[in-house]
Amino acid sequence: MAHASESVRRRFQLILIKPSHYDDDGYVIRWWRAMIPSNSLAALYGIAAECAERKVLGPDTAIDITVIDETNTRIDFAGLLAQFRRHGNFGMVALVGVQSNQYPRALDIARPFRNAGLPVSMGGFHVSGCLSMLDGTAVGLDACREMGISMFAGEAEGRLDMVLRDAAAGELKPLYNFMNDLPGIGGTPVPFLPKDNIQRTLGLSTSFDAGRGCPYQCSFCTIINVQGRKSRFRSADDVEKLVRMNWAQGIHKFFITDDNFARNKDWEAIFDRLIELKERDGIPLGLMIQVDTLCHKIPNFIEKSRRAGVTRVFIGLENVNPDNLTAAKKNQNKITEYRKMLLAWKAQGIMTLAGYILGFPADTPESIRRDIAIIQEELPLDVIEFFILTPLPGSEDHQVLWKKGVEMDGDLNIYDVEHVCTAHPKMSKQQWEEIYHEAWSLYYSPDHMKTLLRRAVATGVPLARLVKVLVSFATTVPLENVHPLQSGLLRLKTPSERRPELPREHPLVFWPRFAWETLSKHVSIAGTIISLTILAFLISRDAKSKSYMDQALTPVADDEEETLSLFTKTAGGAAAVSHVRKVAELTRH
Repeated sequence: MAHASESVRRRFQLILIKPSHYDDDGYVIRWWRAMIPSNSLAALYGIAAECAERKVLGPDTAIDITVIDETNTRIDFAGLLAQFRRHGNFGMVALVGVQSNQYPRALDIARPFRNAGLPVSMGGFHVSGCLSMLDGTAVGLDACREMGISMFAGEAEGRLDMVLRDAAAGELKPLYNFMNDLPGIGGTPVPFLPKDNIQRTLGLSTSFDAGRGCPYQCSFCTIINVQGRKSRFRSADDVEKLVRMNWAQGIHKFFITDDNFARNKDWEAIFDRLIELKERDGIPLGLMIQVDTLCHKIPNFIEKSRRAGVTRVFIGLENVNPDNLTAAKKNQNKITEYRKMLLAWKAQGIMTLAGYILGFPADTPESIRRDIAIIQEELPLDVIEFFILTPLPGSEDHQVLWKKGVEMDGDLNIYDVEHVCTAHPKMSKQQWEEIYHEAWSLYYSPDHMKTLLRRAVATGVPLARLVKVLVSFATTVPLENVHPLQSGLLRLKTPSERRPELPREHPLVFWPRFAWETLSKHVSIAGTIISLTILAFLISRDAKSKSYMDQALTPVADDEEETLSLFTKTAGGAAAVSHVRKVAELTRH
């Protein structure tokens, strides 16, 4: 982004890079079109663009911003180094939103720039989480110090000016630590990405955070220790501004990344503003939000979600066994409310997606298979995203294991919630990995996907939209061996993008194999698309489809707590029902 002016004498090159990470074969995970837009990149670009407009480096210095999301864009190291040389190496590289699994790749990205003497800064959940929960050298941070990478912990609102000025003066500090001083985000520059970057995602969608922070105490979560437990919010004016900025470039689909939008105290004001933009100004908003399992108890929340343009909702279900939820300090999840909540979303024709964690202390392969069967039979969920319980640096789980000296895998690249990183009390590493992969095939079986399509017609969920999601979630793990949220359309990789510690494959070996793998995978995907499309067409033409009913869609009954497996198959389920009844009895008197 150039800011031309006759008075400009120097152009500071700011390169914003969101790293990907390596797959099991050591290749960078990159797609022609990636699934998820990066909110960290959008947030930092918005802040940086505002810094450029204010000319924070002086009236004679412009700031040129280059944005690279490595999940959908190959990094041209030679081209970027030449770009720096053209401007006298005046500028810096910022590695944005680096998560623990992206940290090894981030270091590899930084290396050629540091070798050229260029300033490099790194921020994100890994640096912030480690400095928040551990000591200053834990989990690889010394690698940054050894390479001369400046670490940034905390959030950049109101702080990027300082970093840019230090970099321009050649005085970038080794550490900027703002973890004890998280800023308000109301009235600050809003997240934004140019359309050229957004076009590299599936569905032409972007993202923003309407709030940050979470008051809950889930032990596996890093958000509460990085973004804090005090919630901070953008205003309805902020949200309208970013929607209009994006609509001006033809973008109208958004992923609201708040960990729990239902706990945003300004949710109604934001929804009311979005409803105005949609119904009065004709902006065809399409939103995905994340909520908790008690959101249906908030008056008008679900109804206004639909009017505001919500088409998909992600729910942190995590587990159906209350014993596991208690162990993870996720006591806000009440299994007695799951069906009421999910049916409320179904009543609005909104697609439901849920996160489900495998590997809590009480889990075994047998209990996981049982619980997936219960979900299929009794909960009106459309899509489940399975995750392996992972002690992420920055979480309480990791801190406890670290303090006790419990062995955890030393390769941060696999801390991606789809690999086993530490021991389990009831499962071997092999059993845990096998049940994770089996879970996908169990839930996305042909029979259950047929059921999901029938439920969609009966509840008004658009079939074409559901088919697209089912294709991705049914095929990505078995074909690509990555989580669907890390997936995209058409995997791209080259021999040069392999982890430095692994041998470089000969092109005559690499390219024929890659071509064959690509062809065979897409034949398989095409088969899934064809079969689900035909099935959806037949179901939609069936006159009985709109009146389809099964146990999951059955309205909540007073006595179901005595009959449904959700409540009777675990000791925790029975205890949860007993607790609800005791509370009801006490409140009647």
